[in-house]
Amino acid sequence: MESEKNGFLEREEGESCAELLEKLKEQLCSSNASSRRQAAFTLSWMQEDGLEILKATIFGDHPESTKNAAAYGLRKMRGRMKKLALDAFKKGLKDRDSTTKSVCSHALEIMGEAGVKPVKKKKAAAKPRIQEVPPKRKPRGKIALQRPNPNRR
Repeated sequence: MESEKNGFLEREEGESCAELLEKLKEQLCSSNASSRRQAAFTLSWMQEDGLEILKATIFGDHPESTKNAAAYGLRKMRGRMKKLALDAFKKGLKDRDSTTKSVCSHALEIMGEAGVKPVKKKKAAAKPRIQEVPPKRKPRGKIALQRPNPNRR
């Protein structure tokens, strides 16, 4: 009798967990930056399930803002998942997508990984430097009359 109850509770728990993961996936692709970061952080606490979702987001066909949020989640991984997140970032450096490369490079740079060459972005055309205009000189001539200071004797 108890085994039937436990099996039912486990199934129910699995379904609610799957619903939560689906909801977090949607939030990760949201247009709201705050909800993207919150979803990524929540996924970082979900061990293997969170790791798989965040990796799929980084290597998938998503906009850069979504990939940045996923990288944030991977950077926040703790314990044994941290090493797997680092491996995912290093794998991302070899990816064909330039957005994925730049996101992974930046994430590794933030994490302080040595030996990682940052991906250089194309520089914009050199803009002319704005220089300050020197102040106008006061003409030499008559000395301006000053009012006498009443406190001075």
